[in-house]
Amino acid sequence: MSEKRLAQLADAAGLILEWEDSEGRRKRLDATTQRKLLARLGYPADSPDELAASLERLRVPASPEQWPPLITAERGTATELPSALAAGTEFTLHLEQGDLLHDRLDKRGRLPPIGVAGYHRLQVANREVTLAVAPPRCYTPADAEGSEAPRLWGLAVQLYALRRPGDGGLGDVLALEQLVRHAAQAGAASLAVSPMHAMFSADVTHYSPYSPSSRLLYHALHAAPEALLGEAAVAAAVDRCGLGEVKAQLEAQELIDWPRAAETKLAWLRALFDELMQREDSDARRTRQALSAFREAGGAMLENHCRFEALMQHLSERDWHRWPAVLRDPANPDVARFAEEHAHEIVFHVFLQWLASEGLARAQTSAREAGMSIGLIADLAVGADAAGSQAWSRQDEMLEGLSIGAPPDTFNVHGQDWGLAPFSPQGLVRSGFRSFIDMLRAGFAHAGGLRIDHVLGLMRLWLVPHGAAPTEGGYVRYPLADLLRLVALESWRHRAIVIGEDLGTVAPGFRQQLARHGILGMRVLWFERDEEGDFLPPGKWSHDAIATSSTHDLPTLAGWWAGGDIEWRSRFGLLADDRDADDEHAERRVERSRLVRALHLVDDHVPESPLDAAALPASQVLDACVRQLGLTPAPLTLLPLEDALGLEEQANLPGTLDEHPNWRRRLPDDAERLLASPEVAGRLTALAKARRQARQDAQGGANDE
Repeated sequence: MSEKRLAQLADAAGLILEWEDSEGRRKRLDATTQRKLLARLGYPADSPDELAASLERLRVPASPEQWPPLITAERGTATELPSALAAGTEFTLHLEQGDLLHDRLDKRGRLPPIGVAGYHRLQVANREVTLAVAPPRCYTPADAEGSEAPRLWGLAVQLYALRRPGDGGLGDVLALEQLVRHAAQAGAASLAVSPMHAMFSADVTHYSPYSPSSRLLYHALHAAPEALLGEAAVAAAVDRCGLGEVKAQLEAQELIDWPRAAETKLAWLRALFDELMQREDSDARRTRQALSAFREAGGAMLENHCRFEALMQHLSERDWHRWPAVLRDPANPDVARFAEEHAHEIVFHVFLQWLASEGLARAQTSAREAGMSIGLIADLAVGADAAGSQAWSRQDEMLEGLSIGAPPDTFNVHGQDWGLAPFSPQGLVRSGFRSFIDMLRAGFAHAGGLRIDHVLGLMRLWLVPHGAAPTEGGYVRYPLADLLRLVALESWRHRAIVIGEDLGTVAPGFRQQLARHGILGMRVLWFERDEEGDFLPPGKWSHDAIATSSTHDLPTLAGWWAGGDIEWRSRFGLLADDRDADDEHAERRVERSRLVRALHLVDDHVPESPLDAAALPASQVLDACVRQLGLTPAPLTLLPLEDALGLEEQANLPGTLDEHPNWRRRLPDDAERLLASPEVAGRLTALAKARRQARQDAQGGANDE
């Protein structure tokens, strides 16, 4: 079989045949892996006939009848159409705002520049499609603050870790609302939050926020019905279930007991719902009307998720691939029949989504009313669980038999398989990017910003065939230009900033593309080094990225200084094959010395020597790090709450499951008091002062106070 023809098919299907690894070495996808990936993508190539048929299916549209249902364009720029049309061809554009535009294609057969952003209806050559016209860039911190040189700051929190009296052992949106007010009082412009995606109510042992059932809906267990239905109603539901003592026990624990906390909360939420549906007083009727309006507005997307939740509970089977065949298709009449027969259960899951959505809306409203120019920054996971609601309800837009992962690099020499279902590049185009747009809207709906995890996934994803090692995967290309335009369009429609997590192996020129589109990258203290390995001074940090001390997958400031992360990684065999804990601690002593010099905590004339953690108080190092972050030219500095509080343990340790308490650590105090201690308040005051200084430096030293 011709290797040239195979490479032609691979390129047409979106496989990236050559790339650079994290060390800058050229890599090439071998023919065997090409065929395996092509088969999973739906384009088999095991014989000349299969290869020819697959190539035929991937031909570019020959006429408007074959165009996809949505075309993207950039405002003010001429747009190439999916297939050639004659110059001067007439077209009509029905603008989303209601106006009608009649014009002709330019001399190159392109749509002339359109000056109005939005989702318009294009009629040309007897074909009607949606034309999504996007602004050239996203809404930015400069737009939010009304300043050319914004130097904002905010906090980042793991939502589940928050505490408040009555939370039942899980952080919720009411605690989030409390924290956001105190953060705003301290001068924060934003509060970044861990993913709030919908999980599995019938599988409460599955709780990683980055492996959700669906990125189109919300995490019901973070709901706080007290704000909508009153504390008395919640207390009565808990009493009817006899769960008051259990609830108190869960709240007192340092680590979240996810299964017990989830089962307890779902039990009293169900009692609360049942009582609401039975009451006939005016308050109950108004609440049910609001619930009905929410359900109608949610449409098929909400309905399918709630049906999935009810089916999963009814069948006692987590993976929908193992359900009866008639129930694997959400459009099958048997699914509708099930929904009719279990109507009360379906409405219960609508009720849970309503509580979560309304709670997030309240938190964002509180943030803006308290003076935050951005407010909440939501987090968009890179994928969804293949056994979840999104994969079940949007099967035409997802890939079967492949998982999202990462190629081998310096930190993960064997590569990674995250077990998440990817979008189908061709499925996205065929559907008019329906799921991608819905996902963006769910993220932006109750936030002033969106962090896109592994933003490189807009350009390419490392996909691993099920049953294969991560090293046997390959990069698959995605329609980057279309996706960037849709992100920009939705960003402006929601007046929300966009942050792209661009750590790890990044394609050449990709960060520049993000910057051109107004998507902020991420710069983390641990990685901002020069060629000699020394920490960069603040002025050398990027203007086009947020600045942060760490992430949920990395050591906290205090943990790094103490070397606790080394002990964790050593305990679970996560060090490099040729390294042990003594090697790591020796290197850390050198790194501490480099850090304190960069922070000017030692005199430059003192000879450089390795430092033990006891050489300086961790609080002194933390304060200096926070000030350093504040002085960078980043338009937004985000300080993880763990670093604001000086905590040593990180939220997640990559490479572990339940050996390390991933996604279980709770914060040491209630949300109302978290920022109140003199040490924490002083740290935040210093950060705010450093941000003002950075803004003065950007404005040429002018006083902004």
